[in-house]
Amino acid sequence: MATEKEIVVSGIRSTGFLHLGNYFGAIRNYVRMQDEFNCYFFIADWHSLTTHPDPKDLAGNVLRMVAENVAAGLDPEKVALFAQSDVPEIAELYMLLNTLAYKGELEKVPTFKEKVRLNPDNVNAGLLTYPVLMASDILVHRATKVPVGKDQEQHLEMARNFAHRFNTRYGADFFPGPQAFNYGDNLVRIPSLDGAGKMSKSENQMATLYLADDDDLIRKKVMKAKSDSAAGGEMPESVANLFQLMSLVGHAATVAKFREDFNAGTIRYGDMKKQLAEDMVAFIGPIREKTLELQKDKVYLNKIMRAGAEKARASASATLVEVRKLIGINYY
Repeated sequence: MATEKEIVVSGIRSTGFLHLGNYFGAIRNYVRMQDEFNCYFFIADWHSLTTHPDPKDLAGNVLRMVAENVAAGLDPEKVALFAQSDVPEIAELYMLLNTLAYKGELEKVPTFKEKVRLNPDNVNAGLLTYPVLMASDILVHRATKVPVGKDQEQHLEMARNFAHRFNTRYGADFFPGPQAFNYGDNLVRIPSLDGAGKMSKSENQMATLYLADDDDLIRKKVMKAKSDSAAGGEMPESVANLFQLMSLVGHAATVAKFREDFNAGTIRYGDMKKQLAEDMVAFIGPIREKTLELQKDKVYLNKIMRAGAEKARASASATLVEVRKLIGINYY
């Protein structure tokens, strides 16, 4: 008898464009997970509303992200790929879990404090309760594994806390405690081309390589990447960043050649960046072109989303039936 696959849940906000960091930090693992787990991957359009995106952009952003995920290797026949807002059960569980979340703990979340600092005029309740909605995304499918980065680990810990509180409050071992999961010990962190932090969907766009960038723009960005005059000895972080990017998209022999040149003190950073630019063009180009092709077929993208939502709602509905029973709001 075949064992049932473990459930994996992950989402990405429907703001901005997917970039190299999203691919190597998340999507590459999603593609591997789809063969090993029961996967629910969603476009987090409700999460994006906390920063008030233009309504004219929202639908296009969601469809583009579906296309980018499929172009990058996700198979909609193997996973549930859907929009968060197509699964209203998430919102119901969010409301119920809010009764088990406390203002003091939510105000201490580092990402909330950072958003308050950056946008003091937009301290809305959605921002405060963001971790509760994230917990609902996960717990509504009773997921056991969640691929998250370091910046999301506290949110995941809060999801475990809410699951434990629910189980304790209603005397049932119902929700599992979801655990962070990725292949290997270390997540790939893709550095910004200017050496200031990591690539971002919204900040410093010339220092981020997007999956939608055209070939000339990729070359322009890479040639402007921060390097260093150093060669030999201890490798500066900016140079290490170039080597990391090249190791992800280039050939091992090419990386080894430039590393030998660095150690010998003969490296030419202009040549290295030209090679890196062409490696990036070769890597990003096919994903971009497939995305553009998929975006022309809105009927197909809608079909993917509807099928994903149907699968996600079946899972979520089964959870909510049991949740209502445990809480006592099953009257009929």
